[in-house]
Parts: sequence; structure tokens; C-alpha cells
Amino acid sequence: MENRTVNDPNPIFSALNCIDLSSSDIHLSVSLLKQACLDTGFFYAVNHGIPEEFMDEVFAQSKRLFSLPLCDKMKLLRNEKHRGYTPILDELLDPENQIRGDYKEGYYIGIEEKNPGDDSGGEMPFYGPNIWPAEDLLPGWRKIMEKFHREALEVARAIARLIALALGLENDFFDKSEMLGEPIAVLRLLHYEGQISEPAKGIFGAGAHTDYGLITLLATDENFGLQICKDKDAKPRIWEYVAPLKGAFVVNLGDMLERWSNCVFRSTLHRVLGNGQDRYSIAYFVEPSNDCLVECLPTCKSDENPPKFPPILCKTYLSQRYKETHVDLDTYKSSIDENLGTQHAPML
Repeated sequence: MENRTVNDPNPIFSALNCIDLSSSDIHLSVSLLKQACLDTGFFYAVNHGIPEEFMDEVFAQSKRLFSLPLCDKMKLLRNEKHRGYTPILDELLDPENQIRGDYKEGYYIGIEEKNPGDDSGGEMPFYGPNIWPAEDLLPGWRKIMEKFHREALEVARAIARLIALALGLENDFFDKSEMLGEPIAVLRLLHYEGQISEPAKGIFGAGAHTDYGLITLLATDENFGLQICKDKDAKPRIWEYVAPLKGAFVVNLGDMLERWSNCVFRSTLHRVLGNGQDRYSIAYFVEPSNDCLVECLPTCKSDENPPKFPPILCKTYLSQRYKETHVDLDTYKSSIDENLGTQHAPML
């Protein structure tokens, strides 16, 4: 396991609960999940139904994409619907502590829209056609990613049913059409190049942040890098590594679930440190539908504990968060026009 390098001389590792999605003991699964959601907001999901061999193939295909020349990847640059390629430094997650953007590149893939062209008024900011590499450039790539997207969504729905039970709701609460029946579900391939992070100097693979939505599923390679901070208000903050677990998903709660649950369940601060080696991960962000109204759940409020957040539409909340953390697309336009054939993205 020589690749599993940690630069920190005294690393702390977080002990996460492991949820077996094939278990028939629902009571145990809900108990373990609830404990995790109250403690760290992170847990492992195993026996989720996606074969390990297929996950290995998705990683291999991700490496094929990121191995393309930069000029080819920039032709796939993300659009206003948040689909496509994001260059290194495109995303700035922790502006207070980062001197530049994240040292990672990514690729967004969402659910294909049912009726192309229906959003002429811009009312559906997270629905639209995906940007796909040409078939002759990456043969079979689209088919594999679409299959993984479908299967990961079923895993997310299974986890959401356990979360519903842990919150005292009916197990199909999140299955409604306005929630995960027609979700905003985004697959994001990620590649952290061999940059060594230096937190004291504001250099990170991914700056400290919480995720925006309901839950995130994360598959990682064997390289360490992901860290979590259970208490974001602690001074100094204590960061714990999350060890990779082959074939499993690392699952974490997002800000939207924190709002829904009235802070009963909390989204947890996390970041990625680079250790000088290439690191690949596959994130699957799960949010409810565009027009879902996110408001305090009936089981999470009382006269003594009234709602802490006003209701908000999913699309309004997500649009605000994406705008805060991603470079304006106009920044790239002149660079693409002038330097499409070069190997250098704009220095942000």
C-alpha cells in the first residue's frame, strides 16, 4: 500500500460507522446511520449493489478523460447548466483561507433533460443536456457514465429511505416526485494533480467546505486526502483523515438536509489535501427537484425548537451556492478563443 501516503507526521483518522445496504436488519442500519448523522455526518455505505469491477471501470474511464490534452478538455468546458469540464483553480471553496482556487479538475454529468429546449426562460438552472466527449475520442465513455449515474441514484434513494426513518418519517418520504422522484443528481469526476497542499500557505486540493445538497456519495482511489472537521467552531480546528475503503461509498450529509432537519443532522466541514500524488475520486451529489420547497420537517420542530431557517426553493439555494464558488464563465472566453490550441488554462 505504498500509495497511501499521508504527509502529516501525526495523522488522526476518523472512525466512521459502516452501513450495510444489503442487511435485512433495518433497525440496526437506521440506528448506525442516525448515530453517524448526529456524530460526524459521514459514514461508509457497503454492499450497495454496484459491482466493484464496474466501479474500477468508471475510475479507468475517468483517468482516460483527464489524460486528454488540455485543449481537448477545454472544448468540453462547463456550461451555464453546470455540465462539462472544470479546469484546475476553477472552484474556490474557502476564500478566507485559500490564496487561489482548488488544485483539482472535474467533470459534471447530470440527468439528461426529458424535453430539450423547454427552459427558454431560464427557470430550470440545473436541467439541460450533458456535454459529452466525442465517441471517436473516448469510445464507450458516455455509456459507462450514464450507467453509473443510474445505479448511483438507486444507491442514494436507498440511503435516503434510511435517513427518513432516522428522522421519524415514513421511509418513502424522499421518494416523492418533487424530491428524489425527479432529482437534481450530479455525477462529478475529480482529479487532484500531484500538488502538495500547504494549509499554512492557503494551498489546498479542495478548500474547507460543506456540500450544498441532501447527500453526497463519494468513491475514492487508494490515496488519502479527504479530511473532516467535526467542530467547525473549534480553535484550532481538528482535522481527521477519512481512510479509503475499496468498493465502498463515503457518504456525507449536505446543507440542505441540515436545513430540512432543523440542525438535528448537520453537514460537516471537509477538505482535501494533496500529497504529491495523483488522486482520483467520483462524487455523486444528490439534491431534490428544481422546485422542491425545502422547509423544516414536521418531526424536527416544536414550540421549544421552532424552525431555524426560512423555506427556500431548491433551485434558488443551489444557484446561489454555485455562483459563490465557481469562476464566472466569461473569464474563460477570451482565453479559449486565443489559446484553444495551447496547453495552458487561464491563471485565475
